[in-house]
Amino acid sequence: MRHAIAPSENVENNSNAVTDLFKICTHCERLTKKDLGIRIPRPLGSGPSRFIPEKEILQVSKVDARTQAIFEDAFAALHRLDNISLVMSFHPQYLESFLRTQHYLLQMDGPLPLHYRHYIGIMATARHQCSYLVNLHVNDFLQVGGNPKWLNGLNEAPQKLQQLGEINKILAHRPWLLTKEHIERLLKAEEHSWSLAELIHAVVLLTHYHSLSSFTFGCGIMPEINCDSGHTFRPPSISQYCVCDIANGNGHANHHDDLLGDQEMCGEVEELMERMKQLQECRDDEEASQEEMATRFEREKTESMLVVTSEDEECVPSREISRHFEDTSYGYQDFSRRGEQVPTFRAQDYSWEDHGFSLVNRLYPDVGQMLDEKFQMAYNLTYNTMATHKDVDTSMLRRAIWNYIHCMFGIRYDDYDYGEINQLLDRSFKIYIKTMVCSPEKTTKRMYESFWRQFQHSEKVHVNLLLMEARMQAELLYALRAITRYMT
Repeated sequence: MRHAIAPSENVENNSNAVTDLFKICTHCERLTKKDLGIRIPRPLGSGPSRFIPEKEILQVSKVDARTQAIFEDAFAALHRLDNISLVMSFHPQYLESFLRTQHYLLQMDGPLPLHYRHYIGIMATARHQCSYLVNLHVNDFLQVGGNPKWLNGLNEAPQKLQQLGEINKILAHRPWLLTKEHIERLLKAEEHSWSLAELIHAVVLLTHYHSLSSFTFGCGIMPEINCDSGHTFRPPSISQYCVCDIANGNGHANHHDDLLGDQEMCGEVEELMERMKQLQECRDDEEASQEEMATRFEREKTESMLVVTSEDEECVPSREISRHFEDTSYGYQDFSRRGEQVPTFRAQDYSWEDHGFSLVNRLYPDVGQMLDEKFQMAYNLTYNTMATHKDVDTSMLRRAIWNYIHCMFGIRYDDYDYGEINQLLDRSFKIYIKTMVCSPEKTTKRMYESFWRQFQHSEKVHVNLLLMEARMQAELLYALRAITRYMT
């Protein structure tokens, strides 16, 4: 970033837009306009996230040498450092695994050509109206030689990609409806047919970007200043500050913690830790029968259908987004309104570890291993802390979050007592989880702030990593099971 310098008296007015200044106060803007006649862009938000104070994110990336090294590698490979990576930097171990996997899917040798990969990314993120990721991959699609006409709408893309639209919408909203017949139509479409290896690559990309859309909305990711939707030329509000304030060490504090109501949330963490302790004691004292475990799963699955994702009206996608997918009215909420039931998917009959992993690795070498490491990283990641408490075993809580998401998709683990979920996850947390996983475009800052109010932002980002990876694995299980059934 270049520093602003005072113009000399003999500099003539010009209309060149300066795009590498982040903020400017009204006084500086007035002087700049008077002397140079130029327009100064400002970011629409303060930092990479609408939900997390900028200073917390920047502090992490500055003090952690490993994070700095990861950033340097990412910038060398992509020639940019996006805001998703900055927010994920709270957890550098996971970030490294995530970037390695995403780089392999998009840029390394694989069944699909590069422009197809980015176009599939556009299709997947458009389903959740994630304009941030759509715009990112529109630019990447063009950079790798994609046909600009395809960006006019899905109907302008090759028939082969258009046929992918059906499983795109099913996986994004109702993956339990995917069947081997859907797979057969793609693999036997004559001149527009997919190979098994191509389809595996496409399915991994679709599920990756559906879940990444969830993370993007769940963390309130803001577009970078160089994006069309990431800046404005309007004068700054009185609450914002200029680069001259930064130089002088000034700035506006984020009062997130002060506004939450300390008295109301007092003891939240201690209560949760006490419930975890009681549940562990109950586990040691008695074990529920298989019939009771099955009943508790069905009860939790039914209750999850009744959790309202948002009080807001339906989000109507803009033409810029909706042209990249078909059937805009299709969504998870349509399912819940009709009162249908998600069929139970027994993980013992088809699991990632025993079935999905080997299928992906066989048809798309090394990717199964990378995905497995990423799943395990998110699931097992722990610092043994809860808010200000240290030396805490959080495995019970992490498992409850992961299994609740799979439960919403009908996936059942025979060895898990689903009665624990209601003890560990309160209603506000469940609303946030369901919204972020099923209708991420409806996620709000109020929802983010309403759960785990005593916890650190880094812990909430960890939750979002769990939600993202659990969602991706759930979608993958349905897709891979359908492919396996077709093959057999």
